Amino acid sequence: MLIRVKRFSEWMSFKEMLHSIIHKPPMVSDGEMWWASLGENIGAEINGKDRRFSRPVIILRKLANGFYIIIPVTTQVHYGSWYVNFKQKGIEMSACLHQVRSIDYRRVLRCLGQLDDPDFNRVKEGFLKLCK
Repeated sequence: MLIRVKRFSEWMSFKEMLHSIIHKPPMVSDGEMWWASLGENIGAEINGKDRRFSRPVIILRKLANGFYIIIPVTTQVHYGSWYVNFKQKGIEMSACLHQVRSIDYRRVLRCLGQLDDPDFNRVKEGFLKLCK
């Protein structure tokens, strides 16, 4: 059994730094992929990686200026009703529909590009089907 050491105190320090940043929210559109700082989470919640606790996310919906509903993405391909698989820039990925959440603009780091319309439509349809 692999036990992963959690980095909660490191995440809290980084989160305080993110909170203190004051800048204009980036220009974000539905269906774009961004790197976002998701943090160090508990249990089966998806974690960010690296020193910025980041991972790719799909902007499912821009709610307001600076507040978004996102779906985390992994390059570990998964199957089942909780996932939608797609290719982005030639890389196989899975959108983790069950990990949907809302985030503030200060967590958003850098744009990775736009999902193709058919892929984004499959992600939206998969999420709606999961919620029924």
